[in-house]
Amino acid sequence: MLARLRQARLDGDRLPEGAAKERVLTTLERAKEVVGLGTSLRVLGLPKARYHAWRGAQRACQLDDVRSCPKATPTQLTSAEVRQIHDMVTDPGWRHIPVSGLAVLAQRLGRIYASATTWTKLIRERGWLRPRQRVHPESPTKGIRATRPNEYWHIDISVLRLLNGTRVNLQAVIDNFSRRILAWRVEPAREPRVTRQLLLEAAKWLTAGTPAPTVVADSGTENVNGEVDKLVESGVIRRVLAQVEVIYSNSMIEAWWRSLKHQWLFLNVLDTLAAVERLVAFYVEQHNTVIPHSALGGLTPDEVYFGVPACDSRWPRPGPEPE
Repeated sequence: MLARLRQARLDGDRLPEGAAKERVLTTLERAKEVVGLGTSLRVLGLPKARYHAWRGAQRACQLDDVRSCPKATPTQLTSAEVRQIHDMVTDPGWRHIPVSGLAVLAQRLGRIYASATTWTKLIRERGWLRPRQRVHPESPTKGIRATRPNEYWHIDISVLRLLNGTRVNLQAVIDNFSRRILAWRVEPAREPRVTRQLLLEAAKWLTAGTPAPTVVADSGTENVNGEVDKLVESGVIRRVLAQVEVIYSNSMIEAWWRSLKHQWLFLNVLDTLAAVERLVAFYVEQHNTVIPHSALGGLTPDEVYFGVPACDSRWPRPGPEPE
């Protein structure tokens, strides 16, 4: 009642001093035990977003605001301009426009002349949330997981551009359970026979009596053709098309392509197909035998695939780095 009689309202007034904010927060903490936080905020005219922003700043010891004369510099935003930015950021009618686009749109409409960096800074500092709650179901975050080696394989092709502008095709087969690269090729052209040869090379790792592995592939012509169809009909492999016959993607082999390129290939001179072959051969051996994998509990793919401890004398050792 005293606050109402004195017309103490904070919805249109600035309170830049940190000590003043501290007193308001302390009073609200005591008052909410009697009348509740929502009622206390309505009496003072303090929006919930502003209250929680003060609480966050209080924990970070940053309650002191900018000085009370916002136009001391020509580029300083006024409270009315900040309020307009808040309204556009939180308006459902603008939710389809990114923040960078909103900043330019506000300038074109003659509302606020501020950079996208300023908009982003205000959103981060004041904790504004855009009305962008997703309604459509999320995509699966976890793909196919095998229970043993050679249960699921992934095959994919990636294109690499050399320094002279020509392109080469990298193709590989990876085991889902162990992340081991079973076979790989670097070819100048994309041909169906290469995929068939690659799968037959990977099949050499299969032991007698092992069920045919299920190969997860995309629907590209290198995977769906007469050569691969004959291999499927012979019973050597089974084939499923990612995101066509199953909802899962071929992300495991695609993640390996990113590691191969950004952690190794792009650190070297890629001028010839032979140079790419040497570099890929080195990284495949490092990936299989040396580099620990976090998803495998710190083990290497070969340790999981063969079940042989790294200290065993039968363990293959990597060769020297290619020149």
